[in-house]
Amino acid sequence: MTQPADARAAFSEAPDPPLSFWTKLAFGAGDLGPAITANIIIFFQMVFFTNVAGIPAGLAGSILLVSKIWDAVNDPIVGVLTDRTESKRWGRRLPWLLYGAVPFGFFAFLLWIVPTFGGSPLAPWYLFWYYVVVGALSQIFYTVVNLPYTAMTPEMTQDYDERTQLNSFRFAFSIGGSILSLILAKIIFEQVEGREAQYLTLAGVCSLIAIVALYWCVLGTRRRILAFEAKRKPRTRESTQSPTQQFLEEVKIAFGNRPFQFVIGIYLCSWLAVQITASIIPYFVVNYMGLKDADVPTVLIGVQGTALAMLFVWSFLSKRIGKRAVYFMGSGFWIIAQAGLFFLKPDQTGLLYVLAVMAGFGVSVAYLVPWSMIPDIIELDELQTGYRREGVFYGFMVLLQKLGLALGLFFVGLALESSGFQEAVAGQPLPVQPESALNAIRIAVGPLPTASLLVGLVLTYFYPITREVHAEIVLKLQERKESERSR
Repeated sequence: MTQPADARAAFSEAPDPPLSFWTKLAFGAGDLGPAITANIIIFFQMVFFTNVAGIPAGLAGSILLVSKIWDAVNDPIVGVLTDRTESKRWGRRLPWLLYGAVPFGFFAFLLWIVPTFGGSPLAPWYLFWYYVVVGALSQIFYTVVNLPYTAMTPEMTQDYDERTQLNSFRFAFSIGGSILSLILAKIIFEQVEGREAQYLTLAGVCSLIAIVALYWCVLGTRRRILAFEAKRKPRTRESTQSPTQQFLEEVKIAFGNRPFQFVIGIYLCSWLAVQITASIIPYFVVNYMGLKDADVPTVLIGVQGTALAMLFVWSFLSKRIGKRAVYFMGSGFWIIAQAGLFFLKPDQTGLLYVLAVMAGFGVSVAYLVPWSMIPDIIELDELQTGYRREGVFYGFMVLLQKLGLALGLFFVGLALESSGFQEAVAGQPLPVQPESALNAIRIAVGPLPTASLLVGLVLTYFYPITREVHAEIVLKLQERKESERSR
């Protein structure tokens, strides 16, 4: 039965009920797929390129950076398209997850194949272009599923503190996916013979998990998303601008938002520190500390396990002392840990695990705080322009996440190449690294991430949207909506 117009209007203005536990859980599952596939790239792709595919370190570090040239345009374009998508059955965001999940898992798997010709490995430059092309396709579908997913956050709830809770669930799955990938890696590395078979098995399992988790998210959040769509002010389609002009206008508005400028700086600094450290840790553990390949996942689980546990602690504290103070506290532990790794000696294995746990305190805020700031910025933009453009803002955040990964791998590869790092030869034992390469590994694991984190702290100090400022933004939006209804 069709509801009367006044009944529909009353429903559309009714306050949202609190999110149920199961809805939060389904939303969080949406980040498991991208996280579990991205984390094996973060932790193992560089080692896979140099020690399995036999690609020189400098060339290997350039692979993801080259594929990001397309991503520089791809992410914002998808963001704009998701803002303009219309589907009565699935809303604006969910169709992208629904139809993109399987291709995403497929191309994520192809990244871990070492192609051969006539039974012989391809030359490094042929492998380079294979991974560039497959990497670009993989990143396109990563954007197709992950960007609309992240843009759903402010649509799930408009409550300031509930958004932080929602992000806690999201990053619980994200960090949990990272831990799961490391546990799977440890099991597979111990049970499967041959480095190439190990990585291929790991990629296949993670890709299947990714597809299932994305469908869980779609089905579990659909009702809440459609409730938001019923209230959303539709965009007017009357415009004399071309699609290109409209896109450039969207980008101009986004980067004209001053708080957004601070957030992208904070996020890039913190995520660059994460990516550089994650990329170099396997080399640090094996080549400098003298431990085994199977010890790498154990060290990383120490970081990610702590980060997972601290998510809910930081979420609780943010209600009382604010997001900015929480970021300062977590980053303080993180900076001490990164600096400590530089001074670590090869026989100090116990201290290595202590520093890994300390780093987890800070990695947790790198996930939680910048992403919980974005919904506040979207509402400021709505107040200033009259429209919501979640896809644009989250598009640039996803771009920065991938740019941080690409730059991290590029800097690590460049540092190793220039320091004389010796890549592996297929079928041969790993070579002994020169002292210059070991020093480059120590610099990449300590001073470089520390400097990036310090810049992020400065930007966080000047971030302008506090709890009080956000409350004022929400109040003004409500007053404007009431004024529009009374006309």
